[in-house]
Amino acid sequence: MLPTQAPFPATRLRRLRKSAAIRALTAETSLSPADFIWPVFVREGEGVVEPVGSMPGVNRLSVDKVVEAAREAHALGIPAICLFPYTPEALKTEDCAEAWNPENLSNRATRAIKDAVPEMAVMTDVALDPYNASGHDGFERDGEIVNDETVEALVKQALSQARAGADMIGPSDMMDGRIGAMRAALEAEGFRNTLLLSYSAKYASAFYGPFRDAVGASGALKGDKSSYQMMAGNSDEAMRLIERDLSEGADMVMVKPGMPYLDICRRAKEMFGAPTFAYQVSGEYAMLAGAAERGWLDHDRVMLESLIAFKRAGCDGVLTYFAPAAARLLNG
Repeated sequence: MLPTQAPFPATRLRRLRKSAAIRALTAETSLSPADFIWPVFVREGEGVVEPVGSMPGVNRLSVDKVVEAAREAHALGIPAICLFPYTPEALKTEDCAEAWNPENLSNRATRAIKDAVPEMAVMTDVALDPYNASGHDGFERDGEIVNDETVEALVKQALSQARAGADMIGPSDMMDGRIGAMRAALEAEGFRNTLLLSYSAKYASAFYGPFRDAVGASGALKGDKSSYQMMAGNSDEAMRLIERDLSEGADMVMVKPGMPYLDICRRAKEMFGAPTFAYQVSGEYAMLAGAAERGWLDHDRVMLESLIAFKRAGCDGVLTYFAPAAARLLNG
């Protein structure tokens, strides 16, 4: 409950908004480049900067260009970059073996970034969908996404990424028990300081469409992901999932998508107090960036307004494709 305030005119709340200087002094929530993780799409080739048609201003980058992006991010004060591979079709198979290939795109990009910009934290994605002929995050058997067999594969993928030098591993698959299995395997192999940023509350959302375009998965998916990703109307379930992942060894938790689920971010932070992140996913970005491109919205203002909403909701940080543009603006 808010404390009792003196009645008007003794209390004039507009006094606190009278100038930019006063507004800066009384701001309840702040935003800085240190709040961002920048998701980047990596593809084969050299010197490649390939626009993603459904995401204005976002490109698929070859490994050498990803290194340039990491240098830019570090210079801007962005602490982490997250890698998503655009896997060649020939490497998408039913056994998903490319997921733990030491020389896959994600692992090569991780090593290149850590060699060039060792201070930059590298986050990787653990899920089978970039490597799966069916487009699913797990193995499909007789129309079912099987859990335990998938977890075994995800552990191999996570270990491969840790060996490549990943600082943070982001399991986004939503299989049961995968955090505990990954944590045990990482400890056993000596990766005691490798962080798990778990996508604990990942919803079966229509906002992922442009992302699937960006990683080349738009036409591959057979069926949908509702048997393992969450229903939009469920909130208590999200808390149970977050509690479970933290108990199994997650260091940080993720809510995905972001803006439609700010209430989940708030509940998670208040209930557990753990480092809490949200992913401003491709559809959220595309709506804002596309509208701004058409002159319907002020790009810079809606970008910053959307990002500070995550902080206001209790998030410690946000994965956002706006990261470099927002950082340049915040740095003045």
